[in-house]
Amino acid sequence: MKHTTALSPAKPAPDAQLACYHCHDVCPNDKLHLEDKYFCCEGCQLVYQILNENDMCQYYRLDDQPGLSLKNRRDARAYAWLDDKEVRDKLIRYADAQQTHVVFYLPTMHCASCIWLLEHLYKLDEGVHHSSVNFLKKEVTIQFDESVTNLRKLASLLDSLGYPPEINLGDVEGTTQTRIDRSLYYKIGVAGFAFGNIMLLSFPEYLGLEKEHEAWFFNVFGYLNLVLALPVLLYSSRDYFISAWNGLRHGHLNIDVPLALGMVMLFGRSAWEIIGGDGAGYMDSFAGLIFFLLTGKWFQHKTYDHLSFERDYRSYFPVAASVKQPGGQEQTIPVQKLSPGDIIIIRHGELIPADGILLKGNAQIDYSFVTGESLPVSVNSGERMFAGGKQQGETIEISLTRKVSTSYLTQLWNDDAFKDKSKSHASLLADRAGRYFTTLILGVASLAFLYWAPQNITTAVNAFTAVLIIACPCAVALSIPFTMGNVLRILGRNRFYAKNTQVLENLHTPDRVVFDKTGTITKIATNSVRFKPLEGQPVLKNSEMALVKTLVFQSNHPASRQIAESMGDVPVGQVTHFEETSGKGIQAEIEGKKLLLGSAAFVVPEMKENPGVFVQIDGVVRGFFEINNRYREGLDGVLRYFAGKNVDASLLSGDNDREAKALSPMFKGNMRFNQAPGDKLTYVKSLRENGHNVLMFGDGLNDAGALQQSNIGIVVAENTNNFTPACDAIVHADEFERLPDFFDLAKWGVNTVNRAYLLAGAYNVVGLSYAVTGTLSPVIAAILMPLSSVSIILFGYGMTYWKAWKMGLMES
Repeated sequence: MKHTTALSPAKPAPDAQLACYHCHDVCPNDKLHLEDKYFCCEGCQLVYQILNENDMCQYYRLDDQPGLSLKNRRDARAYAWLDDKEVRDKLIRYADAQQTHVVFYLPTMHCASCIWLLEHLYKLDEGVHHSSVNFLKKEVTIQFDESVTNLRKLASLLDSLGYPPEINLGDVEGTTQTRIDRSLYYKIGVAGFAFGNIMLLSFPEYLGLEKEHEAWFFNVFGYLNLVLALPVLLYSSRDYFISAWNGLRHGHLNIDVPLALGMVMLFGRSAWEIIGGDGAGYMDSFAGLIFFLLTGKWFQHKTYDHLSFERDYRSYFPVAASVKQPGGQEQTIPVQKLSPGDIIIIRHGELIPADGILLKGNAQIDYSFVTGESLPVSVNSGERMFAGGKQQGETIEISLTRKVSTSYLTQLWNDDAFKDKSKSHASLLADRAGRYFTTLILGVASLAFLYWAPQNITTAVNAFTAVLIIACPCAVALSIPFTMGNVLRILGRNRFYAKNTQVLENLHTPDRVVFDKTGTITKIATNSVRFKPLEGQPVLKNSEMALVKTLVFQSNHPASRQIAESMGDVPVGQVTHFEETSGKGIQAEIEGKKLLLGSAAFVVPEMKENPGVFVQIDGVVRGFFEINNRYREGLDGVLRYFAGKNVDASLLSGDNDREAKALSPMFKGNMRFNQAPGDKLTYVKSLRENGHNVLMFGDGLNDAGALQQSNIGIVVAENTNNFTPACDAIVHADEFERLPDFFDLAKWGVNTVNRAYLLAGAYNVVGLSYAVTGTLSPVIAAILMPLSSVSIILFGYGMTYWKAWKMGLMES
C-alpha cells in the first residue's frame, strides 16, 4: 500500500537526532521529509519516492538497515559512455530484437532487501523483463528490451537505488580479475592492534600487583582496555553478529550464532567486572579471540584460493571446434584455444562457443540454451551471433569477436532448468548436520555454564565461551566442495568434465546403465565406409559424389561425418534448403538437384531391410553407404566394470540389427535397434518409472532427450562440438576405456568426505570434552577452530590427490 505525503509533519524535539528513513544516517536538518519520514539527502528521498510510487515499500521491512546513503551518488551523465556502441557490444552477453542480457557487479549489495529490490527492477523500469541476483558474486543479471531502455538508464537506475555498478576496463576487454575484499584486512588490523595493546596494558595482572595498594592503577588500565575493546566489538566482529542476526530473523541457527553469543558473554562479563571494580575482566582474551578468528578466516580464504578448482577445471572444457585454415582446410581444436579472428565452421546442431560475426551460410540459431525460447532466430551475413546458440540448418562460418568463456558456458550449463533436484547421501548429511549442530552446541554450552556457575563464575564463563567457539561444523560444510571439487579438477585434467560436484557424488548410485551405439561405443575415425549401388544403378559419378559430400558436410551426425571423411578431397559446394530430421536423415537442394540421405524408412519407405545409409538423387534411390563399425578400445572392460558392480547394461541404437550378433555377448541380449530419439527417451523413462537409477552414455545428438531423462547423462565427445545442456558430464572419446578409474575416483571422493565427517566428529568430541571443564582458554579455542577446518580441507585434498596419483591420473 502506498504512503501519502503529509503537508505538515510532526515537528521533532529540538535536541532529537533524526535518522534517515532510507539509510539510517543522521539527517543534518529536518528540511527533507515525507510524512513523518526524514531523509539525509535528496538521493535517499528519491529512492523512497520511487519505491513508494511502485508499491515496493516492503523493501524496508525485509532488513533493519536495508538502504545505503546516497549523498555521494553519481550523476546520470557519469554513465554516458555506456551509450558507445563498442562498449555496449563488449558488455552485453546476448541480444536480439526482443531482449538483451547484461551482468553488472554491485559491490554495495549486502542483505535480503537488496536481493528483493534488485529482483523487482521490472517494477521500476518497464523495459526490464527479468533480473536475477548472484549474491555470493554480488552480480545482477538483467534481461531488458533495448527499444524501451538501455545500459545507461539501467546503470543510472541502479546508482539511484544505492547500487552503483562497478564497471572497469577489465569488464569491457573481457579480462576481469579477481576482486579482493580488503575489509577483512582492516578488521584483522584493528583486532590485532587492540589485542597487542590490551595485553600491554594488562601488565598489572600479569605482574601480579596487589589491587588493594594500586587500585587506581588497575581501574585506569581496565578502562583503557575497555575503550580499546569497543572497536573490536563494533567493527572487527560485526560480520559475525550480522550473520547471526540474519539467521535468527529467518528462523535458522547458523554457526555464527554460538560465536556471537560467546563474544557477547566474554565482552559483557569483562565490562561488568571493569565497571563494577570487581576485576580486570577478559578483554585480552576477547580481543585475541576476534583476532585469531579473523586470522583463521583469512587463512581459510588463502587455502581456498590455493585449492580453488573453479578457475582451473573449466580450462579443461572438452569441447572442440572446427577452424577454417588459410588454405581452406578444416582443423579441429579445443574451444579454449580459439581466439578472436578465427573462422569456425558450425554444422547443424552444433553449439556456438563464442560471440562472432556470420560470414557465410543461412543461420537459424536456437538460443533456448540462453533465453529459454526455442524458436530459431534468423541471422544475416555480417550480423552478430552469441555464445550458447545452436545452428539449426546448413553449415555456417563465423568469425569470432571474443575469446571463448568456458565459465559462461558452464554458467548456462548449470542453469536450474537442467539440474536434477535430488541430493546425494553426503549432501543430505551435511544439510542435517548444519541444521542440528548449533542447537546441540548451545545446549552443551548452557549445561556447562549452569554446572560451573555455582562453583566458579570465571570457570563457567570460560567453559561456556570455549564450547561455543571450539565446536565447529565447518568440516561438514567444507568437505564436500573441496574434496569433491578437487576430484572434479583432477577428472577435468583427464578430459572427463562433470557440470558440478553433485554429479560426481551420484556417479556410484545407478543400478542400470544404457549405451547409445553410433558415436558412443563405435569409433568414428577408424570405421570403414563404402558405397554400394542398388541393382541396375550405376556407381556415383565424381560430380554426384561432390553433391553427396556437400550434403553430409552440413550434418554433425556420426554417420554423416564418417561418409564425409571417406570421400577425401572431394570438393564441397553450396547448399540450399537444408533440413535434418532427427534420427532419420537429411535432405537439401544442391545445384538444382534434390538429395535425400538417411535410413531406409526415410529414403525408401517401401524397403523392409536397412543395410546402410541410403542416397536418393532427384527421386532416384542410387544405393547405400555400408559402414563397418569398430568399437572403442576398453568397451569390454567398461562393461565388465559395471557387471562387477551389479549394474545391468542395455544398448539403444537407431541403426538396424545387423551388428546384433557381435554385440549380444557384451550386452547379454539386452539390445534395442531401430530406435528413434523418442523411443530412446521412452525407454529410459520407463526404467526410471520402475524405480531404477539410470546412467546413460550418448553422443548428445539424437539422444539428448534420453540423456536428460536419465539420472545421470554422459556425452562421449570425439573432437566434435556436440555439447548439450541435457547432459551432466562430457568425456573425451579417447578416455572412454578409463571410465572405471574415473568412477572409482569419484567413489573414493565420497568415501573421503565420509571419513572427514568421522574426523570432524572426533575433533568435536575431544574438543568439547576439554572445553566443558573450563580449563580451555577462549583464545586457544579460537586458534583451534580454523585450524580444524583447514586440516579437514587438506585431508580431503591430500587423500584424493594421493588416490589419483596411485591410479595414474596425476603426474608424479
